[in-house]
Amino acid sequence: MSTVPALRLLGVRFDDLDLDGALALIAARDPSAPFAYVVTPNADHLLRLEAGDDALRALYDGAWLSLNDSRILRLLAGRRGVRLNLAPGSDLAASLFARAIEPGTPVTVIGGSPAMAEALRARFGLTALFHHNPPMGFIRDEAAVQAAVAFVTAHPARFVFLCVGSPQQEKLAARIQAAGGATGVGLCLGAALEFVTGAKARAPAWMQRAHLEWLHRLASEPRRLWRRYLLEAPRLLRAMRKVPKGQ
Repeated sequence: MSTVPALRLLGVRFDDLDLDGALALIAARDPSAPFAYVVTPNADHLLRLEAGDDALRALYDGAWLSLNDSRILRLLAGRRGVRLNLAPGSDLAASLFARAIEPGTPVTVIGGSPAMAEALRARFGLTALFHHNPPMGFIRDEAAVQAAVAFVTAHPARFVFLCVGSPQQEKLAARIQAAGGATGVGLCLGAALEFVTGAKARAPAWMQRAHLEWLHRLASEPRRLWRRYLLEAPRLLRAMRKVPKGQ
């Protein structure tokens, strides 16, 4: 855990960092320092944690940084008088490639397709990108988990992008950290690299500013996301009503 001031919203830790602050801190970290990881809780993650998943909460509490990924969460927190900073994972990934990652910077990617890894190499001229895509459901296969941990340890990188979905990526990050031997910053960023490479399109800036990015994503992937955005929205509103005003 970092020494950055933080608050807890429904028991979930959020470090008081915006995108620029998070980028500066991550970029300044010694590349040879022991592996530490960054989580980016959003509304979906908060609901899982608020429901009492103590094992998952421990993974988030064990993160070096915990950054708010959700504009909707920031908006709802603000209505309860809680100032919640914003550092979306997709923007963080894009900013790292634009401002911190040079062609020779060692980068490891866990998850995503070989085509995505090749697109990253081509787009940014990367000469030290290492890619490992564990099998579907790998987190329930101890041998597959150990293989992913071993790959990260065997390929020292300044930035390790863990793109296998939540909570698999947070579980894997904690395993890498506990194993010792690995270096760099692990970034639990889900589909962020698909946005960076253009494999998926981000919502237009005006939709992001209007807190409608969820609608764009729902329209893009309705079968995968309808439950999250349509059924869980009432749960989020009910949960946020538990937050004391001016917490």
